[in-house]
Amino acid sequence: MKTGYLIDMDGVIYRENSLIPGAADFVDALLGTGTPFLFLTNNSAPTPEDLAVRLKHLGIGGLSPRHFYTSAMNTADFLSETHPNCTVFVLGEGGLLTALNQQRIANDAIRPDYVVVGEGSASMEKLAKAHECIERGARLLATNPDNWCPVSAEKTRPGAGATAAYLEASSGRRAYYLGKPNGYMFQRARRRLGEPGNRTPEQVVMIGDTMETDIRGAVESGMLGYLVLSGSTQLEHVGDYVYQPSRILDTVGDLTAEVLGIADPKEPQAPGQLNPSPHSGRLGTRHQTDILAFHTPRPRPAMTK
Repeated sequence: MKTGYLIDMDGVIYRENSLIPGAADFVDALLGTGTPFLFLTNNSAPTPEDLAVRLKHLGIGGLSPRHFYTSAMNTADFLSETHPNCTVFVLGEGGLLTALNQQRIANDAIRPDYVVVGEGSASMEKLAKAHECIERGARLLATNPDNWCPVSAEKTRPGAGATAAYLEASSGRRAYYLGKPNGYMFQRARRRLGEPGNRTPEQVVMIGDTMETDIRGAVESGMLGYLVLSGSTQLEHVGDYVYQPSRILDTVGDLTAEVLGIADPKEPQAPGQLNPSPHSGRLGTRHQTDILAFHTPRPRPAMTK
């Protein structure tokens, strides 16, 4: 059985509105050889149809919605599997609303079972309503732990983790974070590689540009993790982490020949060869999962300083 690939998008396939060199050839090789693959993204705002159209405009055709799995879809799968017939109050955009609707998960602004937080601007009115729902007993669920995400080399946007942190602070309730690096996202994606009617690949590789989500999730899910240096991680920072990538590549295009079968797969790079180095760039933790363990209770802060 061929190796299957889970592929992050931003920083791996494109950066801003430009394809990363070699990305189109890599995707063409996957399609041409029938290799199982799935684009995996923590962004809950777009639908799979939106993502297929975006990549088409960037120059990658031949993709369909089945080639994409978002944190919104993962959240809908989680709720339908663990709590059938539940209701939700949603802070998020079209991709999240569509995914929940497809799983027949009803919206409830009175007494929902869950407050579900995704990407998108939330008005103070909706935040106050979400806070009220949590005080009435709703559980807090976030599609992913990203406090912020890069938009360009000089610009970021707030993420779902930041909105969830706001509600954690106001309610004293701890959120549960799905998406990468949560193992549920990776195991669900692995199962989807075997659909429709195909046997799940025995070996699955996660390709990503972020140590905290892509590589950590792969390691904790028992998959190979290939780090590309075309995105947010610099080589000198890899040694800061206890977990290490199986391989380090300049770009995803370095794998094209292997997919086509005209080059032998290289041996995984031995971890632990890089020395820790001081972090540079933006200060502050990017992912909520790096702050506290899931099980750690979060005391409600004092009403005043």
